[in-house]
Amino acid sequence: MAEVYTVKVEEGREASNGKPSVGAVYRCIYAKDSLLQVPPQLHSPWDFFRDSVKRNPNCRMLGRRQKTESKEAGPYAWLTYQEVYDASIKMGSAMRSLGVNPGDRCGIYGSNCPEWIIAMEACNSHAVTYVPLYDTLGPNAVEFIINHAEVSIAFVQENKIPSILSCLERCCSNLKTIVSFGSVSSTQKKEAEKFGTCCFTWGKFLHLGSLDCDLPSKNKTDICTIMYTSGTTGDPKGVVIKNEAFMAEVLSIDQIISLTDRVATEEDVYFSFLPLAHVYDQIMETYCIHKNSSIGFWQGDVRFLLEDIQTLKPTIFCGVPRVFDRIYAGINNKVSSGGALQSALFHYAYNYKLRNLEKGLPQHKAAPLFDKLVFDKTKQALGGRVRILLSGAAPLPRHVEEFMRVTSGSTLSQGYGLTESCAGCFTAIGDVYSMTGTVGIPMTTIEARLESVPEMGYDALSSVPRGEICLRGVSLFSGYHKRQDLTHEVMVDGWFHTGDIGEWQPNGAMKIIDRKKNIFKLSQGEYIAVESIENKYLQCPLITSIWVYGNSFESFLVAVVVPERKALEDWALEHNLTADYKSLCDNLKARKYLLDNLNSTAQKHQLRGFELLKAVHLEPIPFDMERDLITPTFKLKRPQLLKYYKNHIEELYQEAKGTKV
Repeated sequence: MAEVYTVKVEEGREASNGKPSVGAVYRCIYAKDSLLQVPPQLHSPWDFFRDSVKRNPNCRMLGRRQKTESKEAGPYAWLTYQEVYDASIKMGSAMRSLGVNPGDRCGIYGSNCPEWIIAMEACNSHAVTYVPLYDTLGPNAVEFIINHAEVSIAFVQENKIPSILSCLERCCSNLKTIVSFGSVSSTQKKEAEKFGTCCFTWGKFLHLGSLDCDLPSKNKTDICTIMYTSGTTGDPKGVVIKNEAFMAEVLSIDQIISLTDRVATEEDVYFSFLPLAHVYDQIMETYCIHKNSSIGFWQGDVRFLLEDIQTLKPTIFCGVPRVFDRIYAGINNKVSSGGALQSALFHYAYNYKLRNLEKGLPQHKAAPLFDKLVFDKTKQALGGRVRILLSGAAPLPRHVEEFMRVTSGSTLSQGYGLTESCAGCFTAIGDVYSMTGTVGIPMTTIEARLESVPEMGYDALSSVPRGEICLRGVSLFSGYHKRQDLTHEVMVDGWFHTGDIGEWQPNGAMKIIDRKKNIFKLSQGEYIAVESIENKYLQCPLITSIWVYGNSFESFLVAVVVPERKALEDWALEHNLTADYKSLCDNLKARKYLLDNLNSTAQKHQLRGFELLKAVHLEPIPFDMERDLITPTFKLKRPQLLKYYKNHIEELYQEAKGTKV
């Protein structure tokens, strides 16, 4: 019998008093007796960093590529743990000298680099809550976050200073100090001073600080960070994460890796390119700091991503499906252009190793000879040294996951998590091949159960349990900042409702199969709040209804649209088209006319590039209850719409990609 990786700690219960039925509560086998607790001597993530500095002050910590005289990127140059510690202490003390106190909020705005981590650790050293600022949440997000979180000081990347200055007039009552990651022009200083805000270069601010300063005491219950995430409608939500939750997540990663793989050490190198503004990368980098590992940053340009990897040669790599997809395509192209003999050898080795992995052999024993002869070359795509691969943020297509497990020479874990669960709440065990296609088992800080969703036909008590994934445990958030109403919507009876629909597998792993709320991710990891987007498109006078569709395997959106009949017929008359209404809906020119108008409406309403439509199907018959496409209150029934228009949706994606048969 196959091994089961979870244990039941509580029975499920039938529906009662208007509450849906819930399935049994499970933990992973590594926490069967109790969930992981943060040891009493740890109070803040600062303790991880301080202890690593004591252990290994001269270890390489943060690296970036130096620009050569010809302006090209050269080798990595490194700061040691001690150097980063000293800079963080000075930055923290400079903040205090300007009146920033424990519990105040500090913004960090910029792409991944050593300054980001130094700013984060400076906040940690003085129990200041750091608030990542980022602009992919929409046009006014930065200004909204500064005001909502009452951010009084912000560390800002040089090229982001203009965007901070452009909204300063509307947030200067909060933001009093801007510290550049690099330099500041005198014009920028004057501009900021107009609104009573001081601007500092990185070097100048560092000199304000001192190494000789007292650090305040810290508590597990202090707020470590407030991280903003996209709301289904309206403004971003500030996810409050306390020190205890943040530390518990880091310790849980350490515990699971120590029981199933080899923990990180000072020999390991992590490649930092996933945004530090998101919790996933912050947690991973804090884990590396806890283990004295090195962190090398990318240049911030996707064109040089693979070149940066080749230069750094990381041992730990956290990616998203889109990056693994690029690696998969690149290796496949090389194999197919290498001639018949090479291709035949590759496929023979691939199938041989795959069969052994499927039989349950661990990665290093599945095909050691072929790992040397064949897969040593494919390993080089990630620099040749990677031993831990992690994938998150969106589902990894099964064929890509299988390919990476066979060819990368590394274990691979796909995980699942949310900002609210402090990154991963489920993780696959890297060397357990039967977890392919799933997000694995609960972390050691978390208990999970499914709650039935009768309106979608999901039953948590059926023989194949399906329902909304609900979580409780020590690594969860503490609510939405200043939004008790939203907190109560998702935290019910101590259980956090994720909005994702899962299905327990026989081995105890979880598979994500659907989304309860109308928000999903595209393949590049961007969130789509589809209802709010549809409301913007509905302001186009040429349509009466619209259903926007996307999923996490595609990078763009398509839609089914019911046109405003008279408007379309008037346009046809003007263009001497004599077809009837139904035929007009199939007319390519008519479809292009509506698509262009919809996208110009979208741009008027400041929708972002990935929220624009690439193709539309025109539906002459309004969505109705007879076909089960809408509810009695005219809400769209998305699963039913997908079922009904499945073929059209597939055609729209083929058409937009230019692959139509």
